[in-house]
Amino acid sequence: MALLIKNISYVVTCNDEDEVLNDVDILIEGPKIVSLGKNLQTNHQVATLNGNGMIAIPGLVNTHHHLYQTLFRGLPEVQDMPLFSWLTGLYQFWRHLTPEAVYYGALVGMSELLRTGCTLTADHHYVFPEGQAGNLIDSEIQAAQELGIRFHATRGSMSKGRSQGGLPPDAVVQKEDVILEDSLRLIEKYHQPEPYAMLRIALAPCSPFSVSLDLMKQARDLARQKQVMLHTHLAETKDEEKYCLENYNRRPAELMADLGWTGPDVWFAHAIHLNDAEMKKLSGSGVAHCPSSNMKLGSGICRSSELLKAGIKLSIAVDGSASNDASNMWEEVKRAYLLNHLYYGDQGLSAYQILKIATRGGAAVLGRDDTGSIEIDKAADIVLIDLDDIAFTGCHDPVVALVCCGNSNIVNTTIVNGKIIVRNGELLTMDIHTIKNRAHSVARSLVERQRKGY
Repeated sequence: MALLIKNISYVVTCNDEDEVLNDVDILIEGPKIVSLGKNLQTNHQVATLNGNGMIAIPGLVNTHHHLYQTLFRGLPEVQDMPLFSWLTGLYQFWRHLTPEAVYYGALVGMSELLRTGCTLTADHHYVFPEGQAGNLIDSEIQAAQELGIRFHATRGSMSKGRSQGGLPPDAVVQKEDVILEDSLRLIEKYHQPEPYAMLRIALAPCSPFSVSLDLMKQARDLARQKQVMLHTHLAETKDEEKYCLENYNRRPAELMADLGWTGPDVWFAHAIHLNDAEMKKLSGSGVAHCPSSNMKLGSGICRSSELLKAGIKLSIAVDGSASNDASNMWEEVKRAYLLNHLYYGDQGLSAYQILKIATRGGAAVLGRDDTGSIEIDKAADIVLIDLDDIAFTGCHDPVVALVCCGNSNIVNTTIVNGKIIVRNGELLTMDIHTIKNRAHSVARSLVERQRKGY
């Protein structure tokens, strides 16, 4: 059945003309938008939503997450630590991960994303504990399909444990042939290259301090052979920079360029510690800007405006919930705006520019031209937010209201691929209370295993 959204007060299209339309309708048929204008009529049977008093935006696109980390929020053992110490402490908890834990961690994170207006998320899962099933990405995919979120699953990996000079313990790394075999399996089983695809696969060796250069090269070659994207962490901390200089005699971005890890099929998480020459080398690649995680871990401030000027595609992401503690895209949008102005002052990006980075920018980073804007023939990934709240009162610009004011956290409606997934702030596809209760039980069990030493 078609869906008609009537009388939407504001539609932020994020199209090439940056149009904001007033009092218009959107007609959706199947997965896509088929008409946009005033007083639309159709001969088809339609379901109707009232958009009066609402602002419609393209769905937010989250380009970097570690969904399993939703089960490890607020652990006192690692609070207030920088990245390397934080990771070293958490690896001991993560070695207890099970397929059930990965599944419920994904359900929690994706539910939170959907309720905060995210319609497309990527995830970077790289922890495959010794003695556990290796098909953990499948558990995330199951969660995404049950919830109805558009999903880019990246097959992460760690192959360089402490015995080989890496940061992670050997109990959470895998042999390279196992990693590559599973990468190929996932691509052939799940990857959907066609327009409006709900599921795509990318390859994502974790970081320069947890994988070998040989694995980076083999993942690069496999991804390009199969025409899927590549993803990794880059230039997140000074510790990473020091590690690369000591072990490879190159800074992280120099290392990526030398490995052929640049271009439109590559996107990086963080990219904080880059100099001007390195930005030029990464031109055409993408970056997932993770404001909250960078702030909590004290990693630094991303030079977001300069990345854009260097020709780097920029997006916004929540990062893992153990370094962010939330999977809330609105918090990232607001913090990206504020951090940009903290760094650049009155030369900073506008609220609209930040919102466009979080929508169309995210789609571009993930290699999608079929979503990210509200236009005819684009995917019907649309979010409605009710502006009738005292927290928005007195604001004279609806986009500024979304980015800077009020409580946009729980949106009114989230539509993914033409289907209503969230309505009146409530998840429709699964029972959120069941998810919450079981996930909390699984989380307690994992943490208790580590604290009791077994």
